Amino acid sequence: MGHQETYRHNEAYAEFLAGWDENFYAKYADTLKPSRPGGRALDVGCGIGQVVRRLKDTGVDGYGVEVSEPNIARARHFGLNCQFYDGKRLPFPNEHFASVGALNVLEHVEEPEAFITELVRVVEPGGRVLVSSPNFFRALGFRDYHPRMRGLGNKWRNLRRMLEKRTQMLREPEKVRFDRMTPIIKEPFTPDDDAIVATNALEIAFFLERAGCSVDTVQCTDRYVSRLVELALNLFPTRYVMFNAFVVATKRGQQR
Repeated sequence: MGHQETYRHNEAYAEFLAGWDENFYAKYADTLKPSRPGGRALDVGCGIGQVVRRLKDTGVDGYGVEVSEPNIARARHFGLNCQFYDGKRLPFPNEHFASVGALNVLEHVEEPEAFITELVRVVEPGGRVLVSSPNFFRALGFRDYHPRMRGLGNKWRNLRRMLEKRTQMLREPEKVRFDRMTPIIKEPFTPDDDAIVATNALEIAFFLERAGCSVDTVQCTDRYVSRLVELALNLFPTRYVMFNAFVVATKRGQQR
């Protein structure tokens, strides 16, 4: 059984997502809104449909896909346009959406490089792609919830690994791959611990560009904070080794 398949009937996973605070996904949901009127938006890894519902409440034609059957059952109970998918091939034609996003999903997929390419495939030229995930290469920060992020030793190794990645992107871009991790399975269920991909903003931006996008913004803040704090945290390259990875890109090509 693949890692993603473990979520298919996981009731604990569904219960965890049902308790999400709206502030957790507000910035992501608002950024996911299409820039053009009437555009469709897709939330990949939609949980029980909180983001889809927020989009719908603002007049956006929102869709969601999810690898968890209990999540989809809950979303449909609320009349949301969400469906089960296999975690690999999105069940939509090319260039079908004006925007597509994935919140805290990339770190759990078995083929993260292909996953990003798939996100870009279903977005129309000029459309928005948003990927938000933890930064497992944290070298600065606090409240480090994953063992890879904790301690000065790990932070130093993360910084060195990030610099190695940057050098590889310049010299051998064809060899760049996300680092994989062994999932930590605990009771009660904690989805941050069971991540299998060491996601980070540098590589997310790299693979979005390789898939045909221009990166618009890279931030380490995935939630709303005061404007002054957001500016201070994201003004310098240190944003690549702090907190989270919140990357927004535009698919290249002639806009509809």
